[in-house]
Amino acid sequence: MTDLRFRRPAPSADDARAALRTVRDLLRWATGRMRAAGVAFGHGTDDAWDEAAWLVLWSLHLPPDRLEPVLDARLAPAEIAAAVALVERRCTERLPAAYLTGEAWLRGVRFLSDPRALVPRSPIAELIDGDALDPWLPADGPAHVMDLCTGGASLAILAALRWPDAAVVGTDLSADALALAAENVALHELEARVSLRRGSLWAPVAGERFDLVVCNPPYVNAASMAALPAEYLHEPQGALGGGDDGMDLVRDIVAGARGHLAPGGVLVLEIGHEAAHFEAAFAGLEFGWLPVESGDDRIVLLERDALP
Repeated sequence: MTDLRFRRPAPSADDARAALRTVRDLLRWATGRMRAAGVAFGHGTDDAWDEAAWLVLWSLHLPPDRLEPVLDARLAPAEIAAAVALVERRCTERLPAAYLTGEAWLRGVRFLSDPRALVPRSPIAELIDGDALDPWLPADGPAHVMDLCTGGASLAILAALRWPDAAVVGTDLSADALALAAENVALHELEARVSLRRGSLWAPVAGERFDLVVCNPPYVNAASMAALPAEYLHEPQGALGGGDDGMDLVRDIVAGARGHLAPGGVLVLEIGHEAAHFEAAFAGLEFGWLPVESGDDRIVLLERDALP
């Protein structure tokens, strides 16, 4: 059968470098280039336009939240060439933008980002940044906070910034992730209040109790892991995969949580799109959902007295 579909043009990088003149030109081209390339999003942006804005502004040494004033600014040829080269790498190598730029932004806070840890994006940050957790926390804020599976320490740092009187502990099994976490802690000058420890799950905090434990564990089920877009394959796979139903490590986390929560303490646990698997694995367990922008069943809240 004859294919009657119209073939849309796909200008080359050379065409782009020769013809583009302004920031607006670059954004229009970069958005179309990424859409045509079929890149996947979800590492800080949700669509091609936002990702194009992030990459173009970063390449121009401009702040990521001030697009409108510079839209019609004319650019030097070297600036256009650099932006085009960056977008081309995003399309051909399928690296997350945060790994290309070396930084990620979460709730307006900058973090260093590279393949030693997941790109910071946990919706738990939304809860820390707001007041949704207040009903379960001491009136003057938590005194002791733990970020279990801390990765690059974004949640630990956000907790330390949100509650200035809290002592925060971040733990992870990966030495590489903790090395990046240490760089982020130093970036925010929080060495005195955020301690980092290496070990498996609860082992690094034996005998300690916390008012609040936040955790973004590996929870992606095996079928979903097999279908991940290329961008996600550049991240540490051990920080994503959670076994057949995604709950392998979650079971161990829940089993040990009560012994590490202070009276009245809570565990806030990200389980992403695994709500059905979580409910099946923990039938009979009393828990609550904490709604976030990405959905009403992405974050679980477990109170100490309801835990086994």
